[in-house]
Amino acid sequence: MQVLLCDEPGQLRVVDRPPPQPAEGEVLVRIRRIGICGTDFHIFQGKHPFLQYPRVMGHELSGTVESAPAGSGLQPGQNVYIVPYLSCGRCVACRKGITNACQNIRVLGVHMDGGMAELLCVPASYVIPVGDTSLDDAAMIEFLAIGAHGVKRGGISPADRVLVVGSGPIGMSAIVFAKARGAHVTVMDLREDRLAFTQDRLGADALLWADADAERKAAAATAGDFFDVVIDCTGNQAAMQRGFGFVGHGGRYVLVSVVPTEITFSDPEFHKRETTLFASRNAQPDDFAEVVRQMQAGRVPTTAMRTHRGPLSAGPELFRDWLRPEAGVIKAILEV
Repeated sequence: MQVLLCDEPGQLRVVDRPPPQPAEGEVLVRIRRIGICGTDFHIFQGKHPFLQYPRVMGHELSGTVESAPAGSGLQPGQNVYIVPYLSCGRCVACRKGITNACQNIRVLGVHMDGGMAELLCVPASYVIPVGDTSLDDAAMIEFLAIGAHGVKRGGISPADRVLVVGSGPIGMSAIVFAKARGAHVTVMDLREDRLAFTQDRLGADALLWADADAERKAAAATAGDFFDVVIDCTGNQAAMQRGFGFVGHGGRYVLVSVVPTEITFSDPEFHKRETTLFASRNAQPDDFAEVVRQMQAGRVPTTAMRTHRGPLSAGPELFRDWLRPEAGVIKAILEV
């Protein structure tokens, strides 16, 4: 079978591997669609903190069941999406039901080889039927669930004024699910095209240019109150540190971003505002279910967000092209 392998940062090639053989309790899935994530680009660029090379990337996955164990409820030919976070079920986090923070988590395409391949074996409990959701949309569920989880972590309600910092795909998903909860949402970024998209297609209520004057403009727009919830989706250390200053007194700050270094903040300001700080890691089963519900309700403009596509066999060339800002990629899909 064909596999797209990242040998080392900047080096992608298509190779042949023997088809995998499912172990007991595993489903053999024929991969059909692979969403390309910022994580994949970070792996390609050598910026991911939790990875060893070589690696087969790919964790935003949909496909068709080839074979399934008895009792799994899955049938050959059934269209499915894959939850890529394989938890141990035994550690303290798993015992609390916080499987996304499993001490021994293995994420497909990060800690172990993922789905940029024709076939993949996955434990049956992580393979979910898509119903009448298209394979294209099903491959977008995972990244949308990350935004849904961040919104849930922030406890967002209709009473909240929310700032989403970063208008990439994860930031866009946070906008969608914050709006679904009835919040007033402002989006901050430096890309005019992305900001316009969030307002025109995602319903963002206000935009904030992330220049040196952003704090003053935010204060003016909120009568000095700033924001009840700030969600950082930038993946940028400086932006993450700056974000503390946009949180209003008594507010919450959600870091969906992860960077391979330390971040710092002013302790006096943190205490003065009694800020609540949340990490938001991956997603949980109810976040995936929330994505499907909102898709079915027509609140997720997946067609507009799905801007680029191409075959797995062209992956090495496409990755380099899609990394260029001028390519205008929001969500790219590889087809198998």
